[in-house]
Amino acid sequence: MSSRSKPGTSFKGYAAVLRGSMMEALSFRASTFLRIAGNLVYLVIIYFLWKAIFDSSPADTVNGMSFYDTMIYLVLAAAMFNFMDTFVVYWIGEDYQTGQIALYLTKPIEYQPFLFFSRLGNCVISFFVTFMPTFLIVYFVTRGSISLGVNLLFFMVSILLAIGVNFCIDFFVGIICFYTQSVWGVNIMKEVVVSLLSGATIPLAFFPEVFRKIVDVLPFQAIYHIPLHILTDKTMQLSDYAASLGIQLFWLAVMLGISRLFWKVSVKGLTVNGG
Repeated sequence: MSSRSKPGTSFKGYAAVLRGSMMEALSFRASTFLRIAGNLVYLVIIYFLWKAIFDSSPADTVNGMSFYDTMIYLVLAAAMFNFMDTFVVYWIGEDYQTGQIALYLTKPIEYQPFLFFSRLGNCVISFFVTFMPTFLIVYFVTRGSISLGVNLLFFMVSILLAIGVNFCIDFFVGIICFYTQSVWGVNIMKEVVVSLLSGATIPLAFFPEVFRKIVDVLPFQAIYHIPLHILTDKTMQLSDYAASLGIQLFWLAVMLGISRLFWKVSVKGLTVNGG
C-alpha cells in the first residue's frame, strides 16, 4: 500500500505514514541515482562557471569568499537540494486533478501534516543516500575544512527547520493549483525564486547590499543559507547559532500560519471534477 493512502491523525498514525514513505523511497532507488547523476552534471557546470568568475577577478576572494569556499558551499547546497525537494507542489496538483483530495476531506485526517509526513520519509532516505556521502567526500577532499563539533548538532536542528519552512512554502504554492487548474508554471517560478533567494544557486554573500537587505526580510534564506552558514562558518558562537535557529523558527511559524490559513480559505470553495 502506498504511504499516500494510509490515514492517521494521532502521532502513531503519522509515524506509520513516515515509516511507509521511507519504505516507498527505498523501493525507488533508480530515481535517486538519476538525481545524483543530474547533480554531478550541474556541479561540473557551476565549477567552470565560478572558476571563470574568479579567474577574471583581480583578487583571490570575492565578497569575502574564495573560489575554494564558494565551491564547498555550492556543492553542499546542491546536495541539500537533492534531499529537500519533496515535489509537494506536484503531489497536491495530482491529488486535485484526480479528485483524491476530496477523499482526504471526508476522512478524520489533517491533509497538511499527513502530506508532510508522507514526504518526510523521502527526505530522510535521501539525506543519507545523497547528502551524507557528499559531505564526507567534501570533508576528506578538503582535509577537514569543515569543523566537526557542536555546529553539527545545530546543523541537524537547522535542517529540520529548513525542511519545515520549505514544505510550508511548497504547500502554499501547491494550493494555488485550486485556482489555476495547473501547477507546472507556478512551480517552475517558485523553484527559480526559492533557488535564487535562498542562496542555493548563488551564495548570498555575492548579492548587492541593497538586494541582500531585501532577502534578509524574506523566508527563503531559512531554507539553504542558514543551515549551510551554520555548517561551514567556523567563527560562529553559541549566540550566533541560537540567533540563526531563531530566525528559522520565526519563519516556520509564519509560513505554517499562512499556509494553513490559505488552505482553510481555499478548501471552502474547492471544486473537484466539476463537483
